[in-house]
Amino acid sequence: MIRMRLGHLLLDRDMKLKDLAQRTGLATNNLSILKTNKARAIRFSTLDILCKVLQCAPGELIEYIPNEDEPADAEVIDEIAT
Repeated sequence: MIRMRLGHLLLDRDMKLKDLAQRTGLATNNLSILKTNKARAIRFSTLDILCKVLQCAPGELIEYIPNEDEPADAEVIDEIAT
């Protein structure tokens, strides 16, 4: 699972979503979708502006959480190969 850590970064920087919207020019409702992990995709341009304003790297904003129910990498590679 891929998860956005936007809420954590905002807390760390003592910033509200509305402030981030003003600084980035992004719509508050779009930022809210990212913050609540309801987004299905993110544009590189959005990621770029968020990283600039929040002064972070993409890896600080996006987190990968392995799903324990999914097969290990080797199993996935074997499945793709066959």
